[in-house]
Amino acid sequence: MVSCCINPGGVTRNSEFCRTDEYIFFIKIGVSSPVPLKLGSEWMGVVKNTSKNKVHWDSLMRTGTNNMRKDRPNLFYPIFVSEDGKKFMGAGDPLPLTVDKNSIVSPKGTKVIFPIHLDGSEGCWQIGKETMLQLQMEHFVRLGGFTERGMAISYLKSGQQTKVKNGLYVINGIREDGSYIIDDSDYEPAFIPGTQWLLSTHDASRHGSGILRKIFNDKVFAFPKSLYATHDTIRFFVANKPNALIVDFFAGSGTTLHAVNLLNAEDGGNRRCILVTNNEVSEAEAKTLTKQGHQPGDEEWEKLGIARYVTWERTRCSIKGQDINGNPLKGSYLGSEIPMADGFRTNAVFFKLGFLDKTAVALGRQFRELLPVLWMKAGCIGKCPVLDSEELSKMMILPENQMAILLEESCYPEFEQKISAYPEIETIFFVTDSETAFRHMRTGFETKKTYQLYKDYLDNFRINTRR
Repeated sequence: MVSCCINPGGVTRNSEFCRTDEYIFFIKIGVSSPVPLKLGSEWMGVVKNTSKNKVHWDSLMRTGTNNMRKDRPNLFYPIFVSEDGKKFMGAGDPLPLTVDKNSIVSPKGTKVIFPIHLDGSEGCWQIGKETMLQLQMEHFVRLGGFTERGMAISYLKSGQQTKVKNGLYVINGIREDGSYIIDDSDYEPAFIPGTQWLLSTHDASRHGSGILRKIFNDKVFAFPKSLYATHDTIRFFVANKPNALIVDFFAGSGTTLHAVNLLNAEDGGNRRCILVTNNEVSEAEAKTLTKQGHQPGDEEWEKLGIARYVTWERTRCSIKGQDINGNPLKGSYLGSEIPMADGFRTNAVFFKLGFLDKTAVALGRQFRELLPVLWMKAGCIGKCPVLDSEELSKMMILPENQMAILLEESCYPEFEQKISAYPEIETIFFVTDSETAFRHMRTGFETKKTYQLYKDYLDNFRINTRR
């Protein structure tokens, strides 16, 4: 659960605290998890932690709990440095508790360094001797200046080491002590934020209602989500999935599809989005339409429904980069500075969901109405196919949609031969009542996705059954 501030000014409520936030619930299935992202300073929180966006050398001496020699005897060992403190000269074995550190004689030309606390007590190092020597060879251990207690020695922990190895930090050379000289001025951290989202871009008034006003020049929808709050919510799970499919079963004003289009424009992705919504009208509009003698299903009623009047029009206008009157949208999308007037290089199609008679479907009498569902089942690739005539052909080979349909079982040999010329076809539908015939025909296409019509359709989409 994430608390997202959607109205910094607060919504006044009688005898209650002002409401400023909403909650976002993430239900993760299987191995799904958010990915670290480069988010910018506003995500870092009120208290800025500079170690997140700069290279951080940690003290080699252990602090906190179990930081005494007696707690970690194997981590109490001598480190030898040159007399001028500029070069690393090796390390000795850990000292048993019974051995006095003063009994260790450093090699000629060197000084011996032990982990000694400010109060003079004997501490311990963070890592063992062998690990420390390995990290020193890899340039991840750095010498500091001499102190009354010895010397401040630091090293890079595993996370920082990974950033160096992955090239996130620029290496400008190697110091005399063997450690890397690192330039982190251009580094931007990638991380997963906490559960309190307090960002100006998530203000639903400015970036939800405000964006709708740019499109419709009027208030047409109550309480739309901020485009950028939705964009960020999705991005944590599909930033590394450029071909993801996002489905929103409660589309509202269409913010989700708008956010997916923006994300694709920013990173060149090809993510798809399906919105589903009732075409309901407002309570006031329903009363007015009823007085005028209209009812749900009438054209006068349907054209004022949210799906037609808000969700679809927002989708169409945002893609074209125009308002409802055809004028270029003003402003740019925050974070990317993409002009809203540029629109999006994408396609969209509007479908009205209706009911088909199962008997008519089984007899193949409503194939025209079923074709868009088959196109969706095949992945919504290319433009949705349409029938050129009332008469059904024996087969449909649609390489631009990466799908094919065999409507006449007796034409299977010809169909199989034609399909071989189109390796891009991934989905095949066979119209047959015979399970045996379907199993036989699908054996020739084991690498494809195959479905039996109209059985698969009736099994998957039938509703209101007894069981």
